Amino acid sequence: MITLPLTYKSILNNKETEHAIVAIKDFFQLALSTELNLTRVTAPLFVPAGIGINDDLNGVERPVSFPLKALNEKKMEIVQSLAKWKRLKVTELGLDPDFGIYTDMNALRPDEDLDAIHSIYVDQWDWEMAIDEKDRTVFFLHEIVKKVYRCIQRTEFFLYDRYPEIKPILPKEIKIVFADDLQREYPQLTPKEREDIVAKKYGAVFITGIGGKLDDGTIHDGRAPDYDDWITECGDGHRGLNGDILVWNPVLNSAFELSSMGIRVSPESLKAQLEERGCQERAKLEFHSKLLKGELTQTLGGGIGQSRLCMFLLRKAHIGETQVSIWSDEIIKDCEKRGIKLL
Repeated sequence: MITLPLTYKSILNNKETEHAIVAIKDFFQLALSTELNLTRVTAPLFVPAGIGINDDLNGVERPVSFPLKALNEKKMEIVQSLAKWKRLKVTELGLDPDFGIYTDMNALRPDEDLDAIHSIYVDQWDWEMAIDEKDRTVFFLHEIVKKVYRCIQRTEFFLYDRYPEIKPILPKEIKIVFADDLQREYPQLTPKEREDIVAKKYGAVFITGIGGKLDDGTIHDGRAPDYDDWITECGDGHRGLNGDILVWNPVLNSAFELSSMGIRVSPESLKAQLEERGCQERAKLEFHSKLLKGELTQTLGGGIGQSRLCMFLLRKAHIGETQVSIWSDEIIKDCEKRGIKLL
């Protein structure tokens, strides 16, 4: 659980914060698109229900839905993320390997538990790139992770150049670790406690293999079975071609997730993951049926939280300082008591 600091004072005032948010977003998306050869596309706010395009997250979160009068009350859903839609878009565009797309994604997750880093409003850069079949390896994944991390580093320096009072804290290199190694090293700790240990030790880490079963039968964190590949063997006894970028957040004294990404499922791994999660019925949905028939481009992609990145780089204590959302009276009063000004 994230604990807010007892004493806190924002480095920038509200007006400076608003200006800095714009600067961060403009700089980072240009850096990311240049580093990964991504072209910008327009994202949907909602998609048709029942065809498997919307992200089911952990499979239990309820999307916001509504009937569409113009289409005979056809049910639509507000997106929870664009994990699967992006793969359809890359396929539609016929992109060659090592080229991709990015988009400015806005979503609603009404079942989210609200705290300092979680909001029902989600804004992130969703990106997806076509890859060659030979690049479905953990080594290729880690090379892309390093490129994404370099974009975060450059953005931190860009911000420091404009606001010298915000000192850079990110390490030169991001440390690559595996979720199953962490479980074996710290079997008595929870996944969150393991994240705190390695993030504090290294400053920035990529935890590889999230969603598949670990040695003790648990999982490091939830992942839907139909976009990231978390079941494929990737060498040295490890499983999983996905993971999370985490940094150490000194304001919250906690590990802090900035991005989730991974190589997407193949027809074989999708079938195996649906079976492991006991949801084989999804194979009949439009998206899954196309994938199982081999009709979708092999891709690698992820999401990078915009408000999260701004929150970390601006050394903010609450995500409500970098986005406008809805908060409980209890959260609002607690923030006021601690000197945290929500937007």
